[in-house]
Amino acid sequence: MGIGIDNYDIALDLGHTFSNLDFVSHAHSDHTNRAKNGREILASAETKALIETRKRIRVNLSEVPANIELLDSGHILGSKQLYIDSPEFGYSVVYTGDYQMQKSPTASNIKVNEADVAILDSTYPDPGIVFDEREETIDTIQYYVRNKMDKGIVIFGAYSLGKAQELVSIMNGIGITPAVSKGISALNGVYSEFGIKLGYASAYDPDSNFEQLLKENFVGVVETQRLRELAGRLSAVYNKRVYTAVATGWAKCFKFDTDVQFALSDHADFGQALDYLQMANPKLVYAVGKESRMMAKSLEKHGYNAAPLEADLRLGTIKC
Repeated sequence: MGIGIDNYDIALDLGHTFSNLDFVSHAHSDHTNRAKNGREILASAETKALIETRKRIRVNLSEVPANIELLDSGHILGSKQLYIDSPEFGYSVVYTGDYQMQKSPTASNIKVNEADVAILDSTYPDPGIVFDEREETIDTIQYYVRNKMDKGIVIFGAYSLGKAQELVSIMNGIGITPAVSKGISALNGVYSEFGIKLGYASAYDPDSNFEQLLKENFVGVVETQRLRELAGRLSAVYNKRVYTAVATGWAKCFKFDTDVQFALSDHADFGQALDYLQMANPKLVYAVGKESRMMAKSLEKHGYNAAPLEADLRLGTIKC
């Protein structure tokens, strides 16, 4: 998907190859799978560093053109929205990418500008899915961990970028230094470079207290796909109960094969989408993503002029 403006054809999250400016909202793999060594991208310095660490490539940052601004989206470290204010056409456009309205300890708070056209993420289009206040969810996670650490080992499965770092921060908030995997450790290092200090231990960091940490009951944070296997191995090695947990917004939708699941999301639910739109005050809303049709229908019921974005958007051809 892309936006055409002036002399630019802007790819949204590397959505197509016919572009001369590639906007990357953040470094999650579903938004960077077309990033290649040496490619020039319009993104934050944090996103550049995270892409390079994850994919072991080098990318270059484009200069931000006139009339374009990158706004914080609140999703993960370095995540941005694309905001275009076009005097030529007399209206403004914002592409949110993935975003959330609630505050996270490991991401900058979202910034919302007024925009005539909003291109809105549609990850959670169902009004029936409502996330609790983030601080309440964090308190629940911390209470659970305190309780279970008296009885055994606690292992969280999480996406290695974004959620893993937030879980580390949540554990640090109650004085716990979690053990993390090699991949999560590398990404934690990028967070630290950009001022998000995280206390963690890893077998791959020679200066950490990893071996000492494992002598007592501990908390671990690993990639979700490794959770069950690792829990089984730890139970056999330590002869202790291993409690498994996940922290994801999808906990509101699905039952996971874990002891407990926490609905901690780095996306906006539908109610937050309405909050965003009330602040942005758009005349026209385009929904993007797999659930764009459902999102557009849900927004129409709340009085918005909304439609799924199913083709590239050329500024100057739409009517606000």
